[in-house]
Amino acid sequence: MRQIWRHVLFLHWRVPPERLLPLLPPGLELDVYDGEAYVGLIPFTMAGVRPALCPPVPFLSSFHETNVRTYVHVGGRDPGVWFFSLDASSTPAVVGARALMNLPYFRARIDMTVGPDGPTIDYQLRRRWPGPKSAACDVRYAPRGPVSPAVPGSLEHFLVERYILYHVVRGRLHRARVHHAPWPLQGADVSMRHESLTAAAGIDRPDGPPLIHYGREVRVEIFGTERVGRPED
Repeated sequence: MRQIWRHVLFLHWRVPPERLLPLLPPGLELDVYDGEAYVGLIPFTMAGVRPALCPPVPFLSSFHETNVRTYVHVGGRDPGVWFFSLDASSTPAVVGARALMNLPYFRARIDMTVGPDGPTIDYQLRRRWPGPKSAACDVRYAPRGPVSPAVPGSLEHFLVERYILYHVVRGRLHRARVHHAPWPLQGADVSMRHESLTAAAGIDRPDGPPLIHYGREVRVEIFGTERVGRPED
């Protein structure tokens, strides 16, 4: 697959590892930074979504998405992402991802307005199906400050530079590899007006302010899924 991810807001909260461990499937271990686990809420928009070697299709290749996630590895190797939920404004994307990869996609109404002033972005999401329908997100954000990639070994690098997604198909752990250039990170001013997606995923996150990062755009390649063997394999 080929995709372009734009206006990506990374919001992260420290969460005690014992709150997240019961939510992971067998075979995955929680990845931590200085002993701390993190849950992320990531709203953004996508364009140019298509299979490799195929052109974009109008009305199908562009849509908005928000994911709730944490960070994992297998036997100390292959650090990646585990998604608790992914809400998208495209019915074909939701149906296809649920059917083909068993990813926890939900159909949502998402309104995203990008202003010309730097820009300021208004993002409102309300889940429609399969539920719970009360899950929602309403956030305004605007990038600020210089653009720079995350420094390897830093917390920012740990949180955003992830190139494997894990999922379970018919009880078996699988992974898909992702490739893109390093994130062009900035800070952002954020006004979180409402957020219940993390609670809908069964996560009791702190009420305090999150860590905030913004990335304007990356071009992404997503490769085919493969079954994950045991660590000793």
